[in-house]
Amino acid sequence: MPVSIFKKFGLKFSLNDPRWGRGNQQDERPQGQDDRRRPPNDGPPDLEQFWNEFNQRLARMFGNRRGGGNGGNNGGGFRPDAKGTGIGIGIFAAILAFLWLVSGFFIVQEGQTGVIMTFGRYSHTTTPGFNWRWPGPIQSHEVVNISTVRTVEVGYRNNVRNKQPKEALMLTDDENIIDIQFAVQYRLKSASDWIFSLNDPEDTVKQVAETSIREIVGRSKMDFVLYEGREKVAFDTSQLMQQILDRYQSGVQITNVTMQGVQPPEQVQASFDDAVKAGQDRERLKNEGQAYANDVVPRASGAASRLQQESEGYRSRVVAAAEGDASRFKQILTEYQKAPAITRERLYLETMQQVFSSTTKVMMDTKNNNSLMYLPLDKLISESARTSRTTPANPAATIPVDPVAVDAAARNSDARTRDIRSARDREGR
Repeated sequence: MPVSIFKKFGLKFSLNDPRWGRGNQQDERPQGQDDRRRPPNDGPPDLEQFWNEFNQRLARMFGNRRGGGNGGNNGGGFRPDAKGTGIGIGIFAAILAFLWLVSGFFIVQEGQTGVIMTFGRYSHTTTPGFNWRWPGPIQSHEVVNISTVRTVEVGYRNNVRNKQPKEALMLTDDENIIDIQFAVQYRLKSASDWIFSLNDPEDTVKQVAETSIREIVGRSKMDFVLYEGREKVAFDTSQLMQQILDRYQSGVQITNVTMQGVQPPEQVQASFDDAVKAGQDRERLKNEGQAYANDVVPRASGAASRLQQESEGYRSRVVAAAEGDASRFKQILTEYQKAPAITRERLYLETMQQVFSSTTKVMMDTKNNNSLMYLPLDKLISESARTSRTTPANPAATIPVDPVAVDAAARNSDARTRDIRSARDREGR
């Protein structure tokens, strides 16, 4: 900027010019003096002479000229007064002040916020756009991105295979060592707290994450952390981290905790895999045994219940048949006492009818020499057809017979036979 002002005022000079800052000394040399006698470089430019020439130019601009002609008149040239010098200094100071004020403008991008500090102390925050503050050293600013999701990795760097054992190895509640790699994602909710509350914010978030997960894992069993409790461990870790960071007034909002890898240490990985396989085999055998028990026990219970019900039915049937026979015998006895001959005849006829109706044999009386013999062919044919229809195709198959009914029929037949025989004996006598 000062060079442009000098050009505006008509000052033309070069720093490499050996006569820079010496005014019109070339005009003051005697005639015939050769310029080659002067040394090519006789030292740095004369700042005093430069200042005098600058004042002369300022005086010439504002009409404060003394003397006349070129710089050779009276050997003094132009001599600016105090007023012209003051005006030049004022203009130069105004330009510097303008440049100083312009340096206070700054731009904040979308998704960012500007934090203004007055003499190093927090003053206020700005919104995205074109903003202005007092230039330094009065005020300063710092732009903070609050929309970006930041990530902190614990137990590894950039890749799960690139492990950090000092961060990853942790002790569980059952005194087992476990290897955990996880990532924490967070964003900023207060730019001023992020800048002023923490000395090293990112390192603080990382240490809080490591402390929180060590506490959560230290209160859990190894199997719980390895298998069914991964999501719960991540959730509890995020909650504990948020509590600690809020207590620090860090301006951090935890958005997600992701478990990248949970496994035993590499030194015992093979033994642990064998133990896991043995446990899986144990569970498999237990499940198979339970499935077999679930299949056999209900069937055995059903068979036992069926046999019990059948025995109850058989008992009820036998008791009922015995009671029925006893009641019928009492009724027959009562009728027999009233008319013994008629009762005997009726019993005989009923017995013979029952016997003949269930057989296909024909009994013939040959004592009377009856020449006319009657054969009930129609009855024999119908009985044969009925027998063929009721006989099963498989000779080995048998029709179930109720033993109680058979016994009752046998007793009834024996009783009737005895009654008939006794009645015939009494008639014969």
